[in-house]
Amino acid sequence: MAGVGGYGGASGKVDYVFKVVLIGDSAVGKSQLLARFARDEFSLDSKATIGVEFQTRTLTIEEKSVKAQIWDTAGQERLDIVYVSKWCRYRAVTSAYYRGAVGAMLVYDITKRETFDHIPRWLEELRAHADKNIVIILIGNKSDLEDQRAIPTEDAKEFAEKEGLFFLETSALNAIWFPTHSLV
Repeated sequence: MAGVGGYGGASGKVDYVFKVVLIGDSAVGKSQLLARFARDEFSLDSKATIGVEFQTRTLTIEEKSVKAQIWDTAGQERLDIVYVSKWCRYRAVTSAYYRGAVGAMLVYDITKRETFDHIPRWLEELRAHADKNIVIILIGNKSDLEDQRAIPTEDAKEFAEKEGLFFLETSALNAIWFPTHSLV
């Protein structure tokens, strides 16, 4: 297995830069997943993302330096939009957000059914605006709240398989993670 870089900035030449986007409803934990991946941090008093943010982490994979740029956007802006002017403004942001992405993390909260029910709409938008070869992973976040689970793992696995997505469940809080090289 390849060595994986630390959480600090890597010095020297970067062989590859990959853009990965985080999408999903507000409050599913996208920003916490980003903080855990990029800085190995978790904040109990996290605020909602406003606009678009990104962080990077440089990894060593098969002796190559790979910089992952992970982009996070406010989840509430996409769904249930009422005003046409807001819709038009956000559509422009959407196209730019997806442009150049080689990967996407479609995130839902395992304790909130509606966040999983919105995944097909997020996926439709992603496929409409992203490159046709984008690699997509469906992520059920907050697996530390198993006693509050609203979406059976099998339902999510079945959806991912039907749509040709990778799938995993994780917890940004407890750093229940997966091999970081699977993101890029």
